[in-house]
Amino acid sequence: MNWHPQADAWLKGEHGQRLKAFLQQQKQARKIIFPHSNNWFKAFELTPFDEVKVVILGQDPYHGDGQAHGLSFSVPKGIAIPPSLKNIYAELQSDLGITPKNHGNLENWAKQGVLLLNSVLTVEKNSPSSHAQSGWVDFTDGVIDVINTEKQNVVFLLWGAYAYKKTYLIDSNKHLILTATHPSPFSAHRGFLGCQHFSKTNNYLKTNDISQINW
Repeated sequence: MNWHPQADAWLKGEHGQRLKAFLQQQKQARKIIFPHSNNWFKAFELTPFDEVKVVILGQDPYHGDGQAHGLSFSVPKGIAIPPSLKNIYAELQSDLGITPKNHGNLENWAKQGVLLLNSVLTVEKNSPSSHAQSGWVDFTDGVIDVINTEKQNVVFLLWGAYAYKKTYLIDSNKHLILTATHPSPFSAHRGFLGCQHFSKTNNYLKTNDISQINW
């Protein structure tokens, strides 16, 4: 993967080989897996380790046709904007006055240093959380750990109960942790909408002489 030696070593080691075997088994069983294997590590390709400023943690990829492309909460242009992302755009407009985009592709954020990381990087079609026990979580927890250990002043945006559980991996004395409910329509009104995480992120980056994100 060539993102960070520790992450690469995990993928080449025993745990990574077990994960690879699981994914091969799923393919042999003719299961449809999202995203396409070309995009499993898209978040890392667009946001190199040295450029990570912000981490937005999702749970697992979208499980509908054409939606997942390797970035949490993002969908390719031409695909309907999912409800959670609509609420993210609504909060952006409320917080920073940014007019919602007419597409859901967040690659521009990734290229500015926002690691759009799902905790699980693959999913079976129409079966959410189907790969939750595959080994991906150990890998992505390791990614969070190496960011926490080797970097300073990264903003972690943890939305929802699942993401909140990752706070134990992060040193709040070195980094900024912002938590809220998930932007899903089922919970956004209970704390996500109005959280002002985007302005808080940029204020923190500015305070630490780090270039801000053009959301």
